[in-house]
Amino acid sequence: MFTKIDHVGIAVADLDTAIEFYEQTFGLTCVHIETNHAQGVREAMLSFGESGDLIQLLAPLTPESAIAKFLDRNGPGIQQLACTVEDVVQVADELRAKGLRLLYDEPRPGTAGSLINFVHPKDAGGVLIELVQPPATVPA
Repeated sequence: MFTKIDHVGIAVADLDTAIEFYEQTFGLTCVHIETNHAQGVREAMLSFGESGDLIQLLAPLTPESAIAKFLDRNGPGIQQLACTVEDVVQVADELRAKGLRLLYDEPRPGTAGSLINFVHPKDAGGVLIELVQPPATVPA
């Protein structure tokens, strides 16, 4: 079902400050920045050396965004575990058949052209699990 961990999402109040911290403190490299208006976030992907492992920093665009609400409830920190899948629609259907709730009826655009959906954290032991179909496998 999952092919690998895609990234770990971390909620931050200020994206630029967080990027600088992770680069200067831990030697990570920012490899992608974008604004996702549909999700209400400004985001950055940071890479761990040559491993290809990633963290995603997520900062709110508006006080109404899910990330802003997360920060209000919990403060900065790990917000989600993202897993790569080959077909987000198929995996979502399999999970629904197992009784899990997903946040969206249909997948939505994610980072860098991916398709995403989320497993409700109440159905996954308190963890928000993101399903990520990479852009190379998204139908045109």
